[in-house]
Amino acid sequence: MTLKSGSGQACAACKYQRRRCTSECVLAPFFPADQMKMFQNVHRLFGVKNIVNTLRELDPDQKAIAMKSMKSQATMRDKYPVYGCLVEIQQLSYQIQLAEEELQAVLQQLAYYRQSQQHCRNSSHASFTAGECPA
Repeated sequence: MTLKSGSGQACAACKYQRRRCTSECVLAPFFPADQMKMFQNVHRLFGVKNIVNTLRELDPDQKAIAMKSMKSQATMRDKYPVYGCLVEIQQLSYQIQLAEEELQAVLQQLAYYRQSQQHCRNSSHASFTAGECPA
């Protein structure tokens, strides 16, 4: 049996399970030998059987995306054990709320200045001489 990685090391999944990493190892492309902590996080959250079953059910072009998602979720669960991804989602939602509030304030200012400009255009020549509407 040959090892999957070219460096001669078993992948993190096989190393963790203390088995030989063969060329048929479905986890080797996603968990190189130097990503032991990442594998442990994903394993803790999903389990090896669920990871392997998920990979087997997916088309080849979807596997990398699925593993990226699993790794992201596992990292968040490791970082925030109680709430996981929810912490990041709430922070991003708050940032969106602040940005929307800022946008509304800017739109209100813009409407005010447009209205002022329109008022100046509609006013008589006499008000220009009085200095009410700057050029």
